[in-house]
Amino acid sequence: MALVPYEETTELGLQKFHKPLATFSFANHTIQIRQDWRHLGVAAVVWDAAIVLSTYLEMGAVELRGRSAVELGAGTGLVGIVAALLGAHVTITDRKVALEFLKSNVQANLPPHIQSKTVVKELTWGQNLGSFSPGEFDLILGADIIYLEETFTDLLQTLEHLCSNHSVILLACRIRYERDNNFLAMLERQFTVRKVHYDPEKDVYIYEAQKRNQKEDL
Repeated sequence: MALVPYEETTELGLQKFHKPLATFSFANHTIQIRQDWRHLGVAAVVWDAAIVLSTYLEMGAVELRGRSAVELGAGTGLVGIVAALLGAHVTITDRKVALEFLKSNVQANLPPHIQSKTVVKELTWGQNLGSFSPGEFDLILGADIIYLEETFTDLLQTLEHLCSNHSVILLACRIRYERDNNFLAMLERQFTVRKVHYDPEKDVYIYEAQKRNQKEDL
């Protein structure tokens, strides 16, 4: 959610983020994601968690064809683009300041017949939830969105609003700090949470969550 510009010389390890294009192959498509670190910071680069979650979706871990999905804090939109290519009806969301950039990636990477089933929409966690129907989505996707402690309560409120009793949440993240575990503990108070995947090379976990007292059957 934070749009934090970084200096280009900050770390050598960040050089890949300064490339204007990041290229991937998912769902039998070559995807070219435009990056804009200089102006939009963390919202406009592809993080490892997005790659791992996209790979997990491509593996067929959950049924996507014909399902309604939403990506939260989408940034570049990679995960939502992959979900759309795999057959989901996807709403790809972020804050207003990132929407035009997000739209450009969606339009560049989705064929017209898939674009027609894909919506780019503003969502600031905990604020404009009235523009989304309660329990609207089968699948809620988030890649590397657990990192600002001040957003945790709003993120949980948003998840609660978007989920029905049958919705599945998939969150991909790297556990960097104690606050990341604190969020998972907060999530477990409202949802049944389990770790479903770990990528040791990228050190990224994927957690699946569902509202309590429901079947874990997606």
